[in-house]
Amino acid sequence: MARSNHAIHLSAADMPTRWYNIQADLPVPLDPPLHPATRQPATAADMSALFPDSLIEQEMTTQRWIDIPEDVLEAYSLWRPTPLFRARALEERLGTPARIYYKYEGVSPAGSHKPNTAIPQAWYNKQAGVKRLTTETGAGQWGSALSFACNRYGMQCTIYMVRVSYETKPYRRTMMEMWGGEVFPSPTDRTQAGRHVRERMPDTLGSLGIAISEAVEDAATTPGTKYALGSVLNHVLLHQTVIGLETQKQLEQIGEKADVLVGCVGGGSNFAGFTFPFVADKIAGKAKDLRVVAVEPAACPTITKGRYEYDYGDTEGLTPLLKMHTLGHDFVPPAIHSGGLRYHGMGPLVSAVVEQGFVDAVSVKQVGVFDACRIFLETEGILPAPEAGHAVRAAIDEALRLKAEGRKGTVVFNLCGHGFLDLPAYQNYVAGKLTNFDFQTGAPE
Repeated sequence: MARSNHAIHLSAADMPTRWYNIQADLPVPLDPPLHPATRQPATAADMSALFPDSLIEQEMTTQRWIDIPEDVLEAYSLWRPTPLFRARALEERLGTPARIYYKYEGVSPAGSHKPNTAIPQAWYNKQAGVKRLTTETGAGQWGSALSFACNRYGMQCTIYMVRVSYETKPYRRTMMEMWGGEVFPSPTDRTQAGRHVRERMPDTLGSLGIAISEAVEDAATTPGTKYALGSVLNHVLLHQTVIGLETQKQLEQIGEKADVLVGCVGGGSNFAGFTFPFVADKIAGKAKDLRVVAVEPAACPTITKGRYEYDYGDTEGLTPLLKMHTLGHDFVPPAIHSGGLRYHGMGPLVSAVVEQGFVDAVSVKQVGVFDACRIFLETEGILPAPEAGHAVRAAIDEALRLKAEGRKGTVVFNLCGHGFLDLPAYQNYVAGKLTNFDFQTGAPE
């Protein structure tokens, strides 16, 4: 079949109407979350202070397919289905025989993949009578998405933004505020968790683990309030599978088959959403040669350097313990510009598919990521978010690997967000001020 079109679009009728739950197909089931006080398997009742029953059910179920509510599908239709592009100019620049495609999630209202779960989380909470949601955000992509979703459903939204991102990404903060969200630099003096951290580390740049502690405490102690998480948890990854399900249809439409899939990972939501429908084929033995690559920052190498064990999802130990790859819940990553990837832990489902041999993990350094983003801007005309730039870097590396091996192949990656509000980071890059960091010492290399 001819492949002359640069963009591969789906019709509205082709948008997925169900989410895919990989828990139904894992050869080895997930270890259960543990109650933070008793260390016994957490029950639905244990989670009810933070989440509505509908999302707790999605978190715990092993049902393979979950119907997407009509109201959520209507909201999705503002930007979904998203396009799949053939990166012909990038292929030519690299001189690779590989074909490179990218699924582009930067067309959403918030500019990233995050609304794919923000919309259903807000909707399910609204149905449960919740008036206000709290959350944390690193780079601001998730905070923007949840502010957008809460605005759509007439809910209040409070965001604890990691301090270093609050200071270096002011325009994302403005975006949240434009949608009615209230944003605070974490750690704050609003919560006991925040005050405790500030007493111990008065000059801390903050971390997602710290911000999660604050958002969880706020939700658990405020009537009419629940907590929403932008990554890591099973129901969050579930909602993102619309990405991979669409990508499968788009590749089928042009008669193409992926040989390599690439996605960046912080907590795992966009990577899981993009790859899990394909990983299902690997589990079933239908795609044994498919290489699935999770790429993370060398300054926060959760999978490649972390331990696979139970750990808290937050710094203060307020959340259930999850079996996952972790650098330790008290780890504060260096101040890289990819704020959305500065998390100490990895989603249990992503950790599981790595441990069970279906996914490979690599880490890349910050300067190399920005080099790749510049190449992508020059060839494909899109400025990636620094987080998404990790996938660009790894996709380029995979295409060059195929070139070095004299092999053809198809590399597909998820470009999970645009970088239009990340220009201060690119300003540092252009000025030669960008550095790599040692993850253990936090010092520039």
